[in-house]
Amino acid sequence: MSNNSPFPIGKEVVQNLKEELGIRNLAFCTIRQIVQLANRLEEMCGKPFIRTEMGVPGLNTPDTGVKAEIEALTRGVSSVYPPIEGVKVLKDELSRFAKLFLDLEINPGCCIPTVGSMQASFVTFMVANKREKEKDTTLFIDPGFPVHKRQILIQGMKYESFDIYNYRGEKLREKLESYLKKRNISTFLYSNPNNPAWICFTDTELKIIGDLANKYDVIVMEDLAYFGMDFREDYGISGKPPYQPTVGKYTDNYVLLFSSSKIFSYAGQRIGSLLISNALFEKRFPHLGDTFNCDKFGSAILQDAIYASTAGTAHSPQTGFAALLKEVNDGSFDFRSYVKEYGERAGVMKSLFLKNGFKIVYDKDEEKDLADGFYFTISYPGLSGEQLLGELLRFGISAITLDTTGSSRNEGLRICVSHTSMDQMEEFGQRLALFQSEVYNE
Repeated sequence: MSNNSPFPIGKEVVQNLKEELGIRNLAFCTIRQIVQLANRLEEMCGKPFIRTEMGVPGLNTPDTGVKAEIEALTRGVSSVYPPIEGVKVLKDELSRFAKLFLDLEINPGCCIPTVGSMQASFVTFMVANKREKEKDTTLFIDPGFPVHKRQILIQGMKYESFDIYNYRGEKLREKLESYLKKRNISTFLYSNPNNPAWICFTDTELKIIGDLANKYDVIVMEDLAYFGMDFREDYGISGKPPYQPTVGKYTDNYVLLFSSSKIFSYAGQRIGSLLISNALFEKRFPHLGDTFNCDKFGSAILQDAIYASTAGTAHSPQTGFAALLKEVNDGSFDFRSYVKEYGERAGVMKSLFLKNGFKIVYDKDEEKDLADGFYFTISYPGLSGEQLLGELLRFGISAITLDTTGSSRNEGLRICVSHTSMDQMEEFGQRLALFQSEVYNE
């Protein structure tokens, strides 16, 4: 690193800026607070930070989606309310996608476009947690996306959670059942691949979840925001195995949360979808009638929860999303190759961390080494996650702690690779080496 490097930034500089921004504890900062802190430190030192805190796409949206959306706007769709159930072409392509890449038969009517997968989870909580009076609690299989818990709290609902770190494989069964025996759990939620740990549930674990969902009548909410991005397998071949693993192979009590944000870098258009099993969509729960106009699960989501919240999702992004899915379904666009760069970046970044004395926190899927992908988790011997983040900021590297994700590993940080390009890796390695030398000298 050059002699005119501003790093390390003085500890008192970071502390004073934290106080100015009202940050009392880095361990429980929101991502937006870390962004604000890193932005200010960048301005002060005049050197770009290595930004690993924000889980946002780092690739350009494929042209197909952009062109289709522009054409739709030119046709005048902006002046017409979209159908609340979604435009037909998108519903059809979502149904095809479920068959071709998940090997699941989901009728187009059960595929509902939403304002991102965030709305998909919000409305599912709204309905699923009111279907039976005694079942009013969501169980989060953590670590996970903190905003899902905020959605529960905003709606005045209850949740419980546990960190899966010590409960992989068959150990998961007993742990889950310890909660289910209380008979108050209405929904499970987990992400697969996982944000932030990038663990991927094995078929053994998915079968356990599915079997227990059947036994205790729990609805599984499977967040597929990072669809097909376990790059140890090729889940990107239309209509051919291997298929993206899903709990849908083991239960009909499922709702899949599907997003265009990462698979197509379409985050700015806020377009996602709910994929509800055919059986669950049609299932009736008499208690739903106390709140909603219909006691059928799918209708309560569509005609009440979505109608009352947004009355559907924007017209033109649905057209762009449909065009992208059609190319993938037809086999003319390889989405896996498009996003695989994230895995390549992760491989390099992991090696640089390990070279400089760091450890990987969540490192295995049962006996297999974790995949390289959009996220990974790191720690440094002798430092808590809060301490480590405070030190890395001094060397121009931002991240978030695992404390905010429901993880019990308070020594860890989540690293997102999306905004660290290959041409930044040399600089990144230099900063980590300088960090290590400074830590050893203190």
